Amino acid sequence: MQPINLKNVLRGGAGVSAREERAHQIYIAVMLALLAFASGFLSLWLAAFSYAALDGEALFRSYLHNPLIVLLNLLPPLLLTALGYFLTRRAWAAYLISAVPTLVFSLVNYYKIQLRGDPFLAADFRLVRTAGGILGHYTLDVSSVVVGSVAAAAAMLPLAVVLLPNGVRGKRTRLVGALVCLALSAILYPTAYLGLPVYEATANAEALENSWSDVENFVSRGFWFPFIRSIPTAFPSAPPGYNAKAAKELLARYPDADIPREKKVDVVGVMLEAFSDLSDFPMLAEQQSVREVYAPLHALEKTCVSGNLLTNIFAGGTVDSEWGFLTGYSHHDEFRSDVDSYVRYFKSQGYETVYRHPGYGWFYNRRNINGYLGFDSSMFTEDGFGALVDPETAPYRSDEQLFDFLYRELRDRGESDAPLFSFSVSYQNHGPYGSGAFDGAAIPPGTSGWSAETCGILSHYLYGVSDTIAQIVRFTTELETLDRPVVLVLFGDHKPWIGNDKSGYLELGVNLDYTTKDGLYNHYSTPYLIWANSAAKQTLGNSFNGAGEDLSPCFLMTELFDLCSWQGPSFMGLAREVRMFTPLIHDRGLFFENGVLTDELSPVLREFYLRYRRAEFWRETQGLRN
Repeated sequence: MQPINLKNVLRGGAGVSAREERAHQIYIAVMLALLAFASGFLSLWLAAFSYAALDGEALFRSYLHNPLIVLLNLLPPLLLTALGYFLTRRAWAAYLISAVPTLVFSLVNYYKIQLRGDPFLAADFRLVRTAGGILGHYTLDVSSVVVGSVAAAAAMLPLAVVLLPNGVRGKRTRLVGALVCLALSAILYPTAYLGLPVYEATANAEALENSWSDVENFVSRGFWFPFIRSIPTAFPSAPPGYNAKAAKELLARYPDADIPREKKVDVVGVMLEAFSDLSDFPMLAEQQSVREVYAPLHALEKTCVSGNLLTNIFAGGTVDSEWGFLTGYSHHDEFRSDVDSYVRYFKSQGYETVYRHPGYGWFYNRRNINGYLGFDSSMFTEDGFGALVDPETAPYRSDEQLFDFLYRELRDRGESDAPLFSFSVSYQNHGPYGSGAFDGAAIPPGTSGWSAETCGILSHYLYGVSDTIAQIVRFTTELETLDRPVVLVLFGDHKPWIGNDKSGYLELGVNLDYTTKDGLYNHYSTPYLIWANSAAKQTLGNSFNGAGEDLSPCFLMTELFDLCSWQGPSFMGLAREVRMFTPLIHDRGLFFENGVLTDELSPVLREFYLRYRRAEFWRETQGLRN
């Protein structure tokens, strides 16, 4: 057998034996794969060092401990390289087709996380024009990680030019190769990159400091894998029959209206963490200790307008209720750019708009999203609450400090200061709750007959809620002393966690079948209260007393505006009409029609509802651009 000539193997082409040509193709494939893997590892390196709160070297090592993370991050540059090779026949071009987007996207992710604490998602392609203006306000830190990555990527290009000659011949072979690359991509995208089992298998507890952090969950999986998984965010789902022109014209039928100068009052909204009236459950209302916890709340409800908020969420997902109130949207994606909202309406009326939360700004990406919603400023643990509330104990004790801060903020405003729209999210009573016994337990197992675990969870929760109610009552007492007119909106974001898999609710015998009206309320209702001090009642000519309508979070602001006799922005006019026939728009596809719970509106009302959804979608996605 004739020996293989190494020179022939490296150059390939005419004049070489069949064995040498096969060896040449193997050589090309291996070298291209190594180049692709190298750019993929550079991407992982940049991802590991993008978030200063995590140890970059430790994060990079954690990738290597999970082969699936490595594979899912190396496959995209490998497939891009192969596709480029089959399309161009040139190794250097194939390398560039893969390495350039890999390096550029990874650098964008690196700097976006460093500057904004927010990873680069596919939806950000819609914001290219905006990004240019944003970057003008920042100075990019050219770190050794960036310099080293760019230098390494650049050094591999001459290697591809010198060591790798032109590639495979034959259009048919190249076409088949390109089609195989596309077919593999089409198979991998829905199965490996969007599939939940694969995502769960890449959970990187070794790298995470906080599993609730969106940015940590992103970078803990590298860059390419979570970026590709975000592709659906670039294509917000429009309602059936959506037409932008028709939606815009529908909203135009409802005029904007200013708040009369003499009717402007301070508005303070507070969303209370896991705040729920458990005495609504008969089996708990029978417990004297439970009745005593909620007695001050029930007394306060008699002095204001109160009702039930019918949320979309259970025991978590806080921001759904939060953003529903602040925007009026019954459905929404996570906001990635400036969006029309009720916050912006207050701002247009000369209000100062502020946000307060004794928690971290990265949680639910609130710091960035608050800016998109139109808040002038936000205060989180990092901005001052950390000096007032220990972040470690904030889930147990922080309402006193929060309400103290809000009162001082109002008390210290002068007559010449702008009216205030303040919105706060509390942190006290965040689950999960302890299940062990403690002194002063509200529900001892021996008298209730329920398990020690359920009684422990309920007692811990009620202990915290009792303090929350005391702080609310104190806050209203303090607000009453102010000459400045203030309207207070309080509401719970969702029902509390009471054991995994709702075990506590099931043990209590609570009906959680949300297809029934009782089950819907048991599963999703929380209290809301709209209270006004005497100065606000006099200014607005309303006693702020009586039963409020049970409604979805997206309609709570309309309830407030109606009590203040404010007409509000254009969208609110349309929202009022929808609320008249269904004050409930639930993510489960549930509505109230003539007071009856239904998952199927009558044809006329369904068409009106769809027109509303189209107008809502237009306002969210295009309203500020038109």
